[in-house]
Amino acid sequence: MKPSNARGLPARTGIGFKPQHFADVLADDGAVLGFLEVHAENYMGDGGPFHAQLAALSDRFPISLHGVGLSIGGEAPLDEVHLERLAQLIERYRPASFSEHLAWSSHGLNYFNDLLPIAYDTASLRRVEEHIDQVQNRLGCRMLLENPSTYVAFAHSTWDEVDFIAEIARRTACGLLLDVNNVAVTSINQGRDPVAYIDAFPVAAVGEIHLAGHAEDHDDAGDRILIDSHDRPVSLPVWDLYRRTLSRVGPVATLIEWDNEVPAFDVLLAEAERAGALLDAEAARRNQS
Repeated sequence: MKPSNARGLPARTGIGFKPQHFADVLADDGAVLGFLEVHAENYMGDGGPFHAQLAALSDRFPISLHGVGLSIGGEAPLDEVHLERLAQLIERYRPASFSEHLAWSSHGLNYFNDLLPIAYDTASLRRVEEHIDQVQNRLGCRMLLENPSTYVAFAHSTWDEVDFIAEIARRTACGLLLDVNNVAVTSINQGRDPVAYIDAFPVAAVGEIHLAGHAEDHDDAGDRILIDSHDRPVSLPVWDLYRRTLSRVGPVATLIEWDNEVPAFDVLLAEAERAGALLDAEAARRNQS
C-alpha cells in the first residue's frame, strides 16, 4: 500500500514540549510557535496528566509526534505491541506529522536508551524498507525518517549515508526529517564536509527540520568530536548550515530540540524566534526572485 500524504506541519518554528512549560505554552499567543513536538513513548499510557496536557495543547497547536523506540534499523522484526500502541496514539490525537529515526534501539528482549547506528549495505536497506512499509501500512500515513547522529562508520558499509537515505525515500515514499545538527555532528566526527552533505541531500522529501545544540570534546587521539547532547543553544556553525539548508529546501517546519538541562521557556522561545527570522528571510528571498 502506498501511504497517503499526511497533512503536514506549517512552515513555521516549533519547540519540543516539556511539561514544565505547559502554562507558558498555553499562554503563548501563537506569534512565534507554529507547532509542538512530543515524544510518542511518553504518551503510550491510557491517561494521566501527560494526556490531559497533550489534549489541551493539540486543540491549539499542530502536533509533531516523534518516535524514539520503533528500532526501524534493528535486525529483529518490529515490536508489534509497540507499533499498535503508536497506532492508537495517532488515532487519538491525529498529529500533523509522525517521524522516527534511522537507527536501532532494541535487540531481542534488550532495550537500549540510545539510538544506535546501522551499516549502510544492501541487507540494511532491504530491512529498513520492509520496516517502513510495515509502519506506514499500519499507521495509514506517511512517516518522516530522520538522519542519525553518529560517531563511527562501519567498515563494511557499501552506501554513502545520503545515497542510502535517498534510496529509502524512493523505495518507500516516506518523507524525511533533516536534522541539521545531526549533519554537523556526523560530518565532523567522520571527517566529512557538512555543506556537501546538505547539498547532496534529497530535499524534495523533507517535511521537517530539527535544530539542536551539541557538546564538543576530543577523542584519545586528540581529534575533535561532537556529541549530540541537546543541552544548549544551537551553535553558530549549525545556524550557518541551517541557512544553507533553507536555500535548498525553502521554508519548512523547523523544530528547536532541547531535551537535557532544559532552560526557561523564554530561552527556548528566543531560539525559535531566531529560526523563524531565517524562515521569513528565505520566504522573502524566494518571493523576490
